[in-house]
Amino acid sequence: MPRLRTRRCPLKRFIAGLCLLVLVPLGVPAEERVDLDMVTRIRQEEFKHSQVMETASELMDRIGPRLTGSPQMKEANEWTKSKLAEWGLANAHLESWGPFGRGWQYESCAVRMTAPDHAELLALPQAWTPGTNGVVKGSVIRVNPQSKDDLDKYKGQVAGKIVLWGDVREVPPHTKPDLTRYDEKSLAEVTQYEMPGGPPRYPREEYRRRYELRRAAEKFFEQEKPAVIIDLGRGDFGTFAVPGGGEYRTSKPKTAIPSLEMESEHFGRIARLLDRHVDVQLEIEVRTKFIDENQMQWNTIAELPGGDRKDEVVMIGAHLDSWHTATGATDNADGVTTVMEAMRILKVIAARPRRTIRVALWGGEEQGLVGSRAWVKQHLAGPENAAAREKFDVYLNIDNGTGPIYGWYLENREALLSLFDQWLKPLREFGARRNILEPIGATDHVSFNEVGVPGFNPIQDYTNYDTRTHHTNMDTADRVEIHDIHEATLVMAWFAYQAAMADQKIPRARVE
Repeated sequence: MPRLRTRRCPLKRFIAGLCLLVLVPLGVPAEERVDLDMVTRIRQEEFKHSQVMETASELMDRIGPRLTGSPQMKEANEWTKSKLAEWGLANAHLESWGPFGRGWQYESCAVRMTAPDHAELLALPQAWTPGTNGVVKGSVIRVNPQSKDDLDKYKGQVAGKIVLWGDVREVPPHTKPDLTRYDEKSLAEVTQYEMPGGPPRYPREEYRRRYELRRAAEKFFEQEKPAVIIDLGRGDFGTFAVPGGGEYRTSKPKTAIPSLEMESEHFGRIARLLDRHVDVQLEIEVRTKFIDENQMQWNTIAELPGGDRKDEVVMIGAHLDSWHTATGATDNADGVTTVMEAMRILKVIAARPRRTIRVALWGGEEQGLVGSRAWVKQHLAGPENAAAREKFDVYLNIDNGTGPIYGWYLENREALLSLFDQWLKPLREFGARRNILEPIGATDHVSFNEVGVPGFNPIQDYTNYDTRTHHTNMDTADRVEIHDIHEATLVMAWFAYQAAMADQKIPRARVE
């Protein structure tokens, strides 16, 4: 998922506040029918015959990282389609949304200090940057401008050198556990709606300065041609985030300079030595591969056909793609496992929903919700899709965190609060207990809200996800609590079923 994730992110909350949704006055039954027998059947199937472990391990351990445009992403598309079909879901298929651009994968990365000491250093290549074409050996030069105007003083100094780019960030001591769970007190704090329009919650000028500096530095390095650029990865204790740094769009030339992210403790050591004018020598070898051919990309789709309202659709989904330096476990193979398992359960227990329940596993989410936006554009957007848009009921996404589902961000749809609260009641003993009105951004439900179709994302634990797994080299199956996926599966299957059985569709909203 993109970096700006949760209601705790100031930029995302600022943007969400600019897009308040005004409700269309549609009635919601005072007391929705709740099929408690169905809750029991869903729960018993998940607890007695769960396939969560098998699905999660296949995605997280065997297939591994699923960068958009990589062979692993295509393998994940094919495997999920086959598995959904094997479980008996109807119309399991891949829908294309590409071509995407350049495919890319990395094979190896080795960074060693050879002077003034011998040490193995931890760094990984940014996505869509080239390899080194052999071992690069040489001195390191630190380039740490404070503004784009400062770049001029480095002219003529970096050609063929290994560049240590940017400033050292403070690594604070950890005074509390990284993993924290929402309790009643913290959930109550989450439900305190924070009104938009106040003073900015993030330093806009500082953000602008850094953005302009980074763009100017890219042009500077293109001209000066260093051998390798090493950037500081967000994180500590050996955990660090590695984003995309190269150009994946075929309309622009490939990035020419190998670019790495280095974990903070190793980066800091080199920076301190260079600040003392100590010569630092490194050996670096990076092997990456661009894949230019056959760059069509896909979403995986399957469904459980409905009954008397089969033309109306309830959709659940999660993004299948990930970044490349770990296995995309919490971002977002756990979400994919959740929605796949929810569909398996509904099929196995012979649920007979009135509306069709459809599952979608999206590609390209990390590059800007590309897969879901392409699907929405084709099937729901514009006057040509007015009838389909009217028949579409609701989209339930899972992303933006890890752990159990506590409830849902309701995107300012106050008419839904009592309804979703009723649906949560049978699951309270499993931890699902609170919905909030506030919106949340930055993942695939946004694609649906953009065309006026209700889309929602759940409240999940965030702290450990943000500090240890989100886009980092530690986003592996070891960081996933399987019992959390069990709980999330119960919520997703139950809400999909309730929405598919309700007398009325989810109330619509319009943007003003």
